[in-house]
Amino acid sequence: MSSNMHLTHQPTRHGAPPESAALVVYAVHGRGQSPAFMVEVADRVDLPGVAWVLPQAHDFSWYPQGFLAPTQENQPHLDHALEAIRAHTRPLLGEDGPPVVVLGFSQGACLLSEWLLRDQPHLAGAVLHTGGYLGPTERDWVASPGRGLSGQVVEMFTAEEDAWVPLHRVEATSSAFRSLGAAVELTVYDDPDHHLNDDSVHMIRRYLRHRLGPSAQ
Repeated sequence: MSSNMHLTHQPTRHGAPPESAALVVYAVHGRGQSPAFMVEVADRVDLPGVAWVLPQAHDFSWYPQGFLAPTQENQPHLDHALEAIRAHTRPLLGEDGPPVVVLGFSQGACLLSEWLLRDQPHLAGAVLHTGGYLGPTERDWVASPGRGLSGQVVEMFTAEEDAWVPLHRVEATSSAFRSLGAAVELTVYDDPDHHLNDDSVHMIRRYLRHRLGPSAQ
C-alpha cells in the first residue's frame, strides 16, 4: 500500500467530460484550499468545451513548510505531491487526447513550477499564478535530452508585493523557463491581495481559448 496520502484522493472533474473536451486543464489549488477553489476559478473563466481536472492535497496542503524553505524540510511531502501530479497527468497526455494545460495558484503554482522544470513534460501550456520553484536559493536548470520546454508558452501572474511569494523568485522562475526554451509572459500587479483578480481571469480565459483543440475551432 502506498504511503503517498495525496494519492488517496481522486481528482474532481468539472466542466466538459475529458473524452469529449476541446481542452483539459489540470488545475492545482493552494495551501488551505481544495478543488472547490478551482471550481470557482473555472466558473469565473467560463469557457465552454474545457474539462477541468482538480487534484486534492491531503489535509489541504501539498507540503508543510514555505516554498522557500530548504527542500529537505518539505520532504517526503514534496516528492509525494510530484508523484501525484505525474500519476494524474500521465493518462491525460495520451497522443489521441485533447491538449492539456496546467494551471496553479499559490502553493499549487509553486508545485507545478517545480514539476515543469524537473520533468519538462510536453504540454499545450501552463498558467502559474503567484508561485515559483522551491528552495531557499536560485537554481540553474538544464534541458533534458529530447525534452526541454521549447515552443511552450508559460503565462505567469503575481503581485509586486505579495505577502508569501516574493517577486524575485517569480522572476527567477520565469528566467528558468526561458532557459529551457519556453516563451514566458509575466504580468505583475500592483495588488496586495493574494487572489486572482478580474484582469488575470480575463487573461487566463484568453490564453485557454487560444489553446482549444480542433473540435472547438
